[in-house]
Amino acid sequence: MTRKLKKALTRLVDAGKHLNIDPTILKKWEFPQETTHARLTIRMDDGSHKHFRAWRCRYDDTRGPTKGGIRYHQSVTADEVETLAFLMTAKCAVMNLPFGGGKGGVQIDPSCLSKTELERLARRYVQIFAKVIGPNRDIPAPDVNTNKMTMAWMANEYDSIVGEWTPAVITGKPISLGGSLGRDDATARGGYYVLGLMAKDLGLIPGARVAVQGFGNAGSYIAQLLESAGYKVVAVSDSKGAICCPAGLDIKKLNAAKERNGNVTSFAGSDGVSRIAADELISVDCELLVLAALEDMIHAGNAANVKASVILELANSPITPEADEILKNRGVVVLPDILANAGGVVVSYFEWVQNRQGDYWSIEDIHARLKTKMEAEAAAIWACAKDKNITLRNAAYVHALLRLVDAIY
Repeated sequence: MTRKLKKALTRLVDAGKHLNIDPTILKKWEFPQETTHARLTIRMDDGSHKHFRAWRCRYDDTRGPTKGGIRYHQSVTADEVETLAFLMTAKCAVMNLPFGGGKGGVQIDPSCLSKTELERLARRYVQIFAKVIGPNRDIPAPDVNTNKMTMAWMANEYDSIVGEWTPAVITGKPISLGGSLGRDDATARGGYYVLGLMAKDLGLIPGARVAVQGFGNAGSYIAQLLESAGYKVVAVSDSKGAICCPAGLDIKKLNAAKERNGNVTSFAGSDGVSRIAADELISVDCELLVLAALEDMIHAGNAANVKASVILELANSPITPEADEILKNRGVVVLPDILANAGGVVVSYFEWVQNRQGDYWSIEDIHARLKTKMEAEAAAIWACAKDKNITLRNAAYVHALLRLVDAIY
């Protein structure tokens, strides 16, 4: 068993201790159902050929076809892909979606490729994995460094291979190609709905200070939503650095600056905004810390530096199990990833349903359906945590495991 996957599975094992189930059942999820590893060879613009490692993991399809994004990153490994596919299995069960968990990845720095090279890579990925994916078998979506254009290329290539239009094979597509309204901010909006439901119990009131680690898609959207709800966003970071403003950042102006210059640090130097080291972001004095960057950002070495009383996980696995224990002992409440960032897969499910029905919903309908689903599962997990006197993360995994086990019998 790989290192990251072994660490992630400890949370499922911990959940099993709170349920009266046969412990041998957990063996089913000790390793993935199916992982395909392939070499993608593409022609570069200069006529040369380059080769890239790629994976697609279908972790478990007990509850339905597997579902999960495809990421492009130079550090992608089989361990990472399988771990994220496991997390998707738990996340889909938490949200009561008719899906299992999947994930894909390509070991590449996409910034080094031209647009035409990226298109060839996307199409080659589908050519290689065409027998793995399918609207009733495994449904990809965007992830780190992939987007709706990537999905458009992939969906088009799949259509060419099977000889028919198959929009439900991939989600996160452009609206004109069968995508769903509400997908762009779905992850942030889902987390916002969870936070809104629990805010009073968590002691979060209007004016509460927020720090956002990872001012990308999810991070920028959650900052906008929280600012509009009366929170004060005092610090943000991205891959280039971090900024802080105790009086509160103007998110609209910050977004404009990042759009112009490609980073948040360009906003420093005006309106009381100062630059800070990126690793100082988690220790900013605030009530709410939003983690919207990458995995393992809070670990045993820095968990004691967190000053926030509440953490919202919009990234996957941003807190290690060791750090979880430290935070619990310090009284920090963590709204866990498999609940808090599930808005993306929920709206992906909505897109899949719309594609299959050929009936498309309004943005108001999408938001209402998302809010209802996020709040229902959040309320159930909150009640479970109180009933069993366990953390919200433990409760989320208990919630997921009950549904996974129920589907076996």
